[in-house]
Amino acid sequence: MKVVHTIAELRDHLRAFESPSFVPTMGNLHAGHLQLVDQAKPLGDVCVASIFVNRLQFAPHEDFDSYPRTFEADCAQLEAHGCDIVFAPNERELYPQPQTFKITPDAALDSILEGEFRPGFFQGVATVVMKLFQCVFSHVRQEGHAVFGEKDFQQLMVIRHLVQQFAMPIQIHGGAIVRAEDGLALSSRNGYLSATERAEAVALSRTLRAMIAQVQQGSRDWAQLESEAISSLKGRGWGPDYMTIRRRYDLQLPQSGDRELVALGAARLGPARLIDNWSFDLD
Repeated sequence: MKVVHTIAELRDHLRAFESPSFVPTMGNLHAGHLQLVDQAKPLGDVCVASIFVNRLQFAPHEDFDSYPRTFEADCAQLEAHGCDIVFAPNERELYPQPQTFKITPDAALDSILEGEFRPGFFQGVATVVMKLFQCVFSHVRQEGHAVFGEKDFQQLMVIRHLVQQFAMPIQIHGGAIVRAEDGLALSSRNGYLSATERAEAVALSRTLRAMIAQVQQGSRDWAQLESEAISSLKGRGWGPDYMTIRRRYDLQLPQSGDRELVALGAARLGPARLIDNWSFDLD
């Protein structure tokens, strides 16, 4: 496995290949990330993973400085899973000058859910992903492939739209959420939790599942479902941002006849902000 730190090195190594597969990460890898690498490996003729903590997607009060950085351990895990190239630029390499050109997603998607509670987040994500795609796929002679986790459901939707609207020769693949035995979605931020908080953290997933059960039993009062779920978590000491049922294809509130839905939630527990989602179909 090669570890490169500059765009020039990366492009030099990739010139011999026709169809890279790519997994962008911010490091501090867990089994969910490694499953994405396993998924990406057979899709192309070379497997690339990036490790870069992207300042543009963090608000000033968020955890950019404290975000866990475990580079040596990350590289060891990536090599064990067959990754061919790790691209690990520093900020000066990826942003040699202030990034004044930025990608702004459609407001209909950017202003809701994560976008409402983390303004500027998706602009930061879309901008760094566009830049990383330019680094990895600039010499593609066939279609490239990129794999993103479905835990970040709205982010995956933003990236799919980005690729479609800019006619990029990249196929976007979603990787299924990897969960602990108790159902908690794996996340780098789970490491912020104390033992007591970790035991409580599964309540987010269970509350979403309870919302789904009510919908499957006939409930269609979306506002009441959200209110009850938020109240339930608040009563357990959480700080919920949203708990909601949405249409899978555009994340708007369901209308009569919509069958493909997703339950999404984001809430703070102690020092960690956790997100989760479950997709489901109505009969």
